[in-house]
Amino acid sequence: MGHRKLSSPRRGSSGLRPRKRSNELLPSPKSWPTVKADSPLLLGFVGYKAGMTHVFMIDDRPNSPNLGKEIFVPVTVIETPPLIPLAVRGYTIDGRGELQALTEYWIKPPKELDIKRKIFSFNYSETRARESLDELSSKLERMKVLRVVAATQPRLVPGLGKKRPDVVEIQVTGGQLKAQLDYVLSLLGKPLEVKDVLKEGQLVDLIGVSKGKGFQGAIKRFGVMELPRWHKHRKGSRKVGTRGPSPGTPSYTPQPGQLGYFRRTEFNKRILKISNNVEEVNPKGGFISYGLVRNWYVLIEGSVIGTKKRPIFMRYPIRPTWEPRSIPQFTYVSTLSKQGVGI
Repeated sequence: MGHRKLSSPRRGSSGLRPRKRSNELLPSPKSWPTVKADSPLLLGFVGYKAGMTHVFMIDDRPNSPNLGKEIFVPVTVIETPPLIPLAVRGYTIDGRGELQALTEYWIKPPKELDIKRKIFSFNYSETRARESLDELSSKLERMKVLRVVAATQPRLVPGLGKKRPDVVEIQVTGGQLKAQLDYVLSLLGKPLEVKDVLKEGQLVDLIGVSKGKGFQGAIKRFGVMELPRWHKHRKGSRKVGTRGPSPGTPSYTPQPGQLGYFRRTEFNKRILKISNNVEEVNPKGGFISYGLVRNWYVLIEGSVIGTKKRPIFMRYPIRPTWEPRSIPQFTYVSTLSKQGVGI
């Protein structure tokens, strides 16, 4: 086979292994940024992907050649119904230098939230809750981090077709630890809007699960070259010719397996708009496979991982590339039907 290459680059990034299905539909962040703030602040929010549309806006990027001009931008609509904070959890540093949960305090969830659909063994006791609150206050000096346990309200989004809430942890930053605790306790049991956590124009990291494509071969999974078809093939052409001679090589050799439904993080996606005026964004006939947006929503510049109805965790950027200093100005937001021309 003198007409073929004698070597080829290693396929796939070892940083993305193992290439396996995600353990959860809504992944929790593994790390959190350090944000300087005078007052306590939550570092994330959860929304549901509705679909895409396009806008015309004034380019405000500092080094852009189109600065000050009107540009076309594709955007993704993420519907963000209010979160319900249910608990506060304190973490300390163990002997290995890692975070370890020290204590937590839960409130009685609202009846309409139906938390037992998610946490089957949840039982609320007022006596135990008072003891937990006293323990939380007494161990405050030992804590290093405070996090809020919040639940989504999928019942407010008819297009999702589910009632089970998604439960996530959101880290608190800014100010002293005592001020953070007082701030979190004031939030428990009350609806938390996206405008109270995120702001227009800022950058966020999007954490979610990509589209699932099932079990696929090496050609589609890694993009390797198909074997030439003009020779006789007893065992097919859509496969890898060799797995390598050395023991370490096969671990990086393209092989069939799961494709998609991977946990992924998209860094530095910009929030262009936060609003509750759904008439400005709902297309005629609604978003395909989703329906109409009925709650607060966020417009994200560009595409977003995952399918329609997929929960997306929006976290403050952990390594921002630039700092937007203005709120985007729109000249047009498309509400044309996404179901075809002329509809």
